[in-house]
Amino acid sequence: MSYSGALTRRLRQLRRAAVATTRRPMWRGGIVVPTHWWDGHPNFGDDLTPWLLPNYGVLPIHRVASRARLAGVGSILEFLPADWDGVVWGSGLLHGEPHPLPRARVLAVRGHLTRELIGAPDVVALGDPGILVARHRPRPEQRWDVVLVPHGHHRSHVPFLALAESAGQRVRMVNVHQSAERVVREIAASGVVITTSLHGLVTADAYGIPAVWTTLDPPLSGGAFKFHDYESVVTPGMSRFVRFGLGISLAEMLASATAAPRETVEASCNALEASAALLPEVLASPGRFPRDVLRLLAGRA
Repeated sequence: MSYSGALTRRLRQLRRAAVATTRRPMWRGGIVVPTHWWDGHPNFGDDLTPWLLPNYGVLPIHRVASRARLAGVGSILEFLPADWDGVVWGSGLLHGEPHPLPRARVLAVRGHLTRELIGAPDVVALGDPGILVARHRPRPEQRWDVVLVPHGHHRSHVPFLALAESAGQRVRMVNVHQSAERVVREIAASGVVITTSLHGLVTADAYGIPAVWTTLDPPLSGGAFKFHDYESVVTPGMSRFVRFGLGISLAEMLASATAAPRETVEASCNALEASAALLPEVLASPGRFPRDVLRLLAGRA
């Protein structure tokens, strides 16, 4: 069955709702909210929205941007119409261009650059919500010296994949087209992360793992904007970017790996969790958990 087919989408929603029932906050006044995130193909970074939010008493039901009341993790703000009046929690822009959202209630955005370009107030929480994963899953025992986390567009990039053949290192290649649970566990079991995926970097920072990021061909839509946006919060004034080229060795890339300062990571986590605690209060939610789950899953909202 197609990932984007109607039946597959409905089954995926049901599975997410079932998993949400295992999260204690959902039974303490949890709400069910039409939410927008990218769900066009399997990708662990996009899967963070339905994976994280039930920990804060919110069951997100996927909707197109115009029908959503909440915008979640990812570079999705350009999808929101200018008159959109829902709630933004941790989202970012894909391109470094202004996209004012004057009617939106902005609780958190990914970084300073997004905040400025959408016209959000200075007091909003900053950071990618993916950085909260370590507060919900303990770090497993280390299994690999290095993990390579190519963005989905780079999974066939031969020179980058060749880094895994370095002698004397236990190197793991991570497939980002899996669930958040599985990919987070693989990244967290590494000693160093080399990534072209933003959420590979975010997950490394969540667990205090030294990391570097790079860019490859084909270039990602929006270029490096989302990386700079995120790093404006956790490593202000510094980037872990390393230019990748033919002949660069794994050792050369590892020499540049750095962990984000713990104080900036924790400050971002605290601010994001404080903003998440406001979600049940500020959302004009059409549904309560578990009473209205089936109604919203059926699209009657």
